[in-house]
Amino acid sequence: MEAPLADSPHGYELDFATLERAFTSGGGVYLLCNPHNPTGRVFSRSELERIAELAELHDVLVLSDEIHAPLALQGAVHTPFLSLGEYAAERAVAFISASKAWNIPGLKCAQVVATSDATRALVGRLPEGMGFRAGNLGVIASIAAYRDGSPWLDELLAVLDRNRRLLGDLLAEHLPAVRYAPPQGTYLAWLDCRGLGLEDEPVDVFRERGRVALGPGPKFGAHGTGHVRVTMGTSAGILRTIVERMRSAVAKAGA
Repeated sequence: MEAPLADSPHGYELDFATLERAFTSGGGVYLLCNPHNPTGRVFSRSELERIAELAELHDVLVLSDEIHAPLALQGAVHTPFLSLGEYAAERAVAFISASKAWNIPGLKCAQVVATSDATRALVGRLPEGMGFRAGNLGVIASIAAYRDGSPWLDELLAVLDRNRRLLGDLLAEHLPAVRYAPPQGTYLAWLDCRGLGLEDEPVDVFRERGRVALGPGPKFGAHGTGHVRVTMGTSAGILRTIVERMRSAVAKAGA
């Protein structure tokens, strides 16, 4: 059951009416992604408190994916879901990792955070072997990232802040029909390409005619049709090449 974000004139927002309908229709578990992948939204404390209220009202377990939490960009503040009060602490589980912010996903060492007897018991029901599948190098790298990796993270956040603004400038110049809401967090950009009038899914057009591989929008649900996901965690030069190849593909598609 999907409860997609609402695409408003102000950007992507939580659709609480849709969310409550999902809860009342039997949705007993809610997977929250904050910062959100793929839109890059960093939800405010008040938005998260409303989720917690609805979850308490309908007895819903919240699984809070906060893997991009260290990547909240300038102007945004990440609020851990477990910090929201008694119900959140009692009836939610958080998932975190150093893998995204410090680029160590292949080393395999995510963390599960449970802060109540009930959620610890729930986590305890996971297969015993899961705890032993973390890589030893992943453990060492995660400790190093959390303990000593702040300078790296500060530099990365500056690059991502620059790139989200650069991407907006490039799209406005070369592909003004593409709708783009600069992300508040993550290294990802979510582009609405429906205004380009392409007959095929944009990701296919960009790959086949522009030789640039982007993330397919439909992978993120039915509402992703006509969208693509772009990784901004790269150099300014490569980002310019990405947009230029997208522009070239659109021109060829219209030829």
